[in-house]
Amino acid sequence: MLPAQDLAMLQRTLGRDLTDVEAACFENLWSEHCSYRSTKVLLKTLPTEGSEVLLGPGDDAAIVRFSETCALAVGMESHNHPSYVDPYDGAATGVGGIVRDVLSMGARPIALMDPLYFGPLESEKNRYLFEHVVAGIADYGNCIGVPVVRGELTFDPSYSGNPLVNVVCVGVVRPDRYITARVKKPGSSLVLVGSPTGRDGLGGASFASRDLAEDAEAADRPSVQVGDPYTEKLLIEAILAMAGTGKVLSCRDLGAAGLAGASSEMASTFGAVIHADRVHLRETGMVPREIMLAESQERMLVEVAPEDVGLMGAIAEKYDLAWSDIGEVVAEPRYIVRFRGETVADLPIDLLVGGAPLCGREARPYAAETPFSRPAAPVRDLALAVLAHPDVARKDWVYEQYDKEVQLRTVSFQHDAAVLRLEDKALVLSCGCNPRQIYLKPYEGTANAVVENASNLACLGADPLCIVDCLNFASPEDPEVAWQLEEAVRGLGDAARGMGIPVVGGNVSLYNESDEFGTAIKPTPSLGMLGRGEVREWTAPQSGEKLVLVGRTLPDFGGSVLDAVTGCGGPTPALADPAAVGVVRELVRDRRVTAATDLSRGGLIAALAKFAPRADVTLPGDPLAELFSETCGRFLVAVRDENALAGVEHRTIGTVGGDALVLRLEGGTVAITPEEMETALSATTRLMRY
Repeated sequence: MLPAQDLAMLQRTLGRDLTDVEAACFENLWSEHCSYRSTKVLLKTLPTEGSEVLLGPGDDAAIVRFSETCALAVGMESHNHPSYVDPYDGAATGVGGIVRDVLSMGARPIALMDPLYFGPLESEKNRYLFEHVVAGIADYGNCIGVPVVRGELTFDPSYSGNPLVNVVCVGVVRPDRYITARVKKPGSSLVLVGSPTGRDGLGGASFASRDLAEDAEAADRPSVQVGDPYTEKLLIEAILAMAGTGKVLSCRDLGAAGLAGASSEMASTFGAVIHADRVHLRETGMVPREIMLAESQERMLVEVAPEDVGLMGAIAEKYDLAWSDIGEVVAEPRYIVRFRGETVADLPIDLLVGGAPLCGREARPYAAETPFSRPAAPVRDLALAVLAHPDVARKDWVYEQYDKEVQLRTVSFQHDAAVLRLEDKALVLSCGCNPRQIYLKPYEGTANAVVENASNLACLGADPLCIVDCLNFASPEDPEVAWQLEEAVRGLGDAARGMGIPVVGGNVSLYNESDEFGTAIKPTPSLGMLGRGEVREWTAPQSGEKLVLVGRTLPDFGGSVLDAVTGCGGPTPALADPAAVGVVRELVRDRRVTAATDLSRGGLIAALAKFAPRADVTLPGDPLAELFSETCGRFLVAVRDENALAGVEHRTIGTVGGDALVLRLEGGTVAITPEEMETALSATTRLMRY
């Protein structure tokens, strides 16, 4: 329902009462999900320009130059609330929506990433959500032939009542052939292509702008869309064929707020008249409000000259898709909806689109760090517990469900980043953040997420091209959450600016909290980063090679995996110096190191487990800091000859090879056998399979 203060303001502005269609349009388009009322001012502080940025924020997706003949379309979205109410369909339609955002730019989708955040897997409900979200993503992505090549999994109690499902999509288009989502000239026709419109997804945008109630699964189920990936696959080919004619003037995906959202935002440069009774429907008896606001999936709106409507219709029919000529662009800046000869909405288009009053939020800082309390358990037990934590353990159960090889571009997908072959170069992809550290220090934690993703790219010798973000937070009406949001955006902006990486687009998802569990999520500014480099597959170190640490280790345990399994507290990592990122990138490019990985979640013990599970390592400092600290901006590299690191500050810690991971520590030696390591690293997979 439209808030009382908004309704009163609109009645004063228009000098009359609103029709039910107008009220529904404002309820959805003025929602937090669509209007960014709490964040628009903050987002304007982010650096969005760069030498390779062809089109920045504000469209369905950004366009970034990859080469003279290839550009990348990239977008990031969330589908959080729907994925709690109906995890399979919520996650699947999240994939479908972000794919269509990229498609609307005239780009062919080539890759997906899925940073996901859930409550602890000891809970049967959380396992159910996790299982069905992954299945929804896998089934939809596999069916449409777009590989999920990268992801991240985070487990924390704060997500028990409100999991986060974020998805990044990347597409390719010629730099001179991309399409935008704003209409180009009055007199053009607006053609709706794709699935018939039904009642599913009604009120989805407003639903995504409030917290989840105890009865969410029953009460909000109609707000969750139901997807059809087979229709989406046909839609992808049809829209690309339409774009290939050169006659599509603009194009937009029907997502949040349905036809009302897509057509009004698309036509906001001029105006539009929409004939709701021309829309092809799946259900009988639908009224104008339902037709305009339903969020039925697999639908696109294209602007073409009137004489080209027939051509677009013929292409749609070739791919067995329904279509309707549902409106026209007009010069007068009004948004008009007609139904069977009656005008059911007539609004100033700039009031509907972009006219929502901004919300000033009180921000109140807090201090959440606690003093370090040394765990009493032996180092060996702590190491195995950290390796078994689902943030660190193997994700085979998830990876095995994704078709990563479809389209034949994937070079490698595990370890630090995904590598896709694109022309004669590598497109390198990374995603995620560390919500536990961001909760403790929102500014530093978010800035370090930028460094961490750039570090993943550096381990494969790639330069960052751009960042997309999904800012997932609880209610901004809580002053402490408002402060988290301000600090996170400031940290993102400062780090991106300092590293010269433009933030080209993204999404804001607020009110992620649950009455049922009485919890608000930890601040989760999830990032996606794209890079460019030479094609190389991540390789593991070979027996006899030296293991070397680059970067300084501090006793940073706050928000670490060790903290998650023991509650030890301690200092949170300070703002990382990104200088080491550039150093390691050059070492990899020059082949002065044979392999590289960054140190992040789980610290050195986690890096050793994936990098050199059989090695002899000597660590003379405090064993807890050496093994479990999560100081950002550090790397573990392998070299054949230490002289290759001349001029680089480093510390040699051991040699690859042997029958186990032998840790020579202050106070004694610990050996972890391959069988013990495998048991720990397989903990999450075993839990999900049985």
